[in-house]
Amino acid sequence: MYPVLRMAKELAVHRSAPRLGLFDTHVARHLIWPHDIDIWMELNNGRTLTLYDLGRMVLFQRIGAIGVMKAQRWAGTIAGSSVRYRRRVRVFDRIEMRTRILGWDARFMYLEQAMWRGDECTSHALFRNAVTGRDGLVPPQEAAAAMGHPAESPALPDWVVAWTDAEAQRPWPPART
Repeated sequence: MYPVLRMAKELAVHRSAPRLGLFDTHVARHLIWPHDIDIWMELNNGRTLTLYDLGRMVLFQRIGAIGVMKAQRWAGTIAGSSVRYRRRVRVFDRIEMRTRILGWDARFMYLEQAMWRGDECTSHALFRNAVTGRDGLVPPQEAAAAMGHPAESPALPDWVVAWTDAEAQRPWPPART
């Protein structure tokens, strides 16, 4: 079940937070509750992705994207993701989540997110995000310009480019087996 109350709390808590620049990092803190864990008594991988959703939503609120997207009647969607899970997160652990935009290519925006417990990174994610409009994908350059930012992206890190190259080789649709 989607944590609607947690989402409302996050948006409300950060409503008065200072506006962020397009490439600034949004930092949020979460307590892991019993309903976040799985039968192995650790943070469920699906809930991890949901918490990352919350981080992206608040980042978009703080950079001014939500207002622009509503005015333009645009929506956001995830077009791909890669997540590394490295350390167990257990009930009542406190985590810090860091979310930032890395840049974009001709079609997609790339965001990096990580969860930290103290000085230890527990998971790290790369998300390919798309802005959609009535006629399909909105070029990221157009979305950035609509928010008052330069349309040119900084160079994407090599590891992001390598991931996009690997994804381009992946067959779509997959073979039915």
